Amino acid sequence: MMFDLPDADSTARLGAAVAAALKPGEAVCLTGPLGAGKSTLARGLVRALTRPDEDVPSPTFTLVQFYSGLHFPLAHFDLYRLTRPEEAFEIGLDDALEDGAAVIEWPERLGGDLPADRLDIDILMQGEGRVARLAAHGAWEGRKLEF
Repeated sequence: MMFDLPDADSTARLGAAVAAALKPGEAVCLTGPLGAGKSTLARGLVRALTRPDEDVPSPTFTLVQFYSGLHFPLAHFDLYRLTRPEEAFEIGLDDALEDGAAVIEWPERLGGDLPADRLDIDILMQGEGRVARLAAHGAWEGRKLEF
């Protein structure tokens, strides 16, 4: 699936659409260059699962932020600063997926140890806007998004 994202609002709306389909035990993996909109999409997703005015800072320095969602817990990971894939599990990735769901920025830092039930979203720069390319894996296969 491909979606045009002409501005930050459309990127946040895609995050909300993904949130509507996300279930416990699943992950959303966000890739793209710095400044592509990964954090904007994650913010839209988190706010859709918590509340519209939820403070959603980028977890670049804290590595992970935890949220109490309306229906299940949610963790937002930024793996950019990791040096070993094992570090993601040391900061709670497995635990987050046991009880709830996870949004993972820079999932390539996990090497080949990606969650089986995940939606990969690659955000690509295109002119003044962006394009999101989605790939479903495991439980996400065949699931439709309302965007």
